[in-house]
Amino acid sequence: MAEQLSGLADDRALLGRTSTAERVSDILRSRIAEGYFPPGTRLSEDSIGGALGVSRNTLREAFRLLTHERLLVHELNRGVFVRVLAVEDVEDIYRTRALVECAVVRGLGEPPYALDALAEAVEEGQRAVREGDWKALGTANIHFHRELVALAGSDRTDELMRSVFAELRLAFHVVDDPKALHEPYLARNQQILGALQAGDREEAERLLAVYLADSLGRVVEVYRRRVGEDT
Repeated sequence: MAEQLSGLADDRALLGRTSTAERVSDILRSRIAEGYFPPGTRLSEDSIGGALGVSRNTLREAFRLLTHERLLVHELNRGVFVRVLAVEDVEDIYRTRALVECAVVRGLGEPPYALDALAEAVEEGQRAVREGDWKALGTANIHFHRELVALAGSDRTDELMRSVFAELRLAFHVVDDPKALHEPYLARNQQILGALQAGDREEAERLLAVYLADSLGRVVEVYRRRVGEDT
């Protein structure tokens, strides 16, 4: 927990003079998505509030917002915890991803597309592989799909998927072999990027749909086994 709190203290400057529950929830959501708070972690009001320099009421409102987004859960007389997903949650996350991400690609219009951020996410993944940092590769994969969604140019879609991707990170934390989970998809990210660079959004959508179906099967298989071991 000390490392996580140190990271939060670094985020304190982001609050500036307009410290709000929404901004605090943004910071905590990002930290959850980046893996600082794994599923099942109890979030201490005193420690986190002190690290961010916010009031207890502000922090509680941020917790409430993230509970509404299904990232946190409040347990009576125990406190607030990072949510542990059920298999059905994982399946629903992927249904949402398939609906939104494929629709974004389908609706791109005529090329060329603004793909610099998407290409950077692929390069981020390649760096993670070179360094053998498989957790970072999982983060890079999420960044790739976040930037894919951003191609729609829709703030509402970005906001919706921001929470979905944060929930996805919760599922990834349960997987005991992140290399096996994430490494095969880096090449597939490159294929999708290549199709979009060539202006072939139909091929990109086809690759994406197969990608998401395969990823769902793999994650659910591993997740079901791990959840069963822990119960």
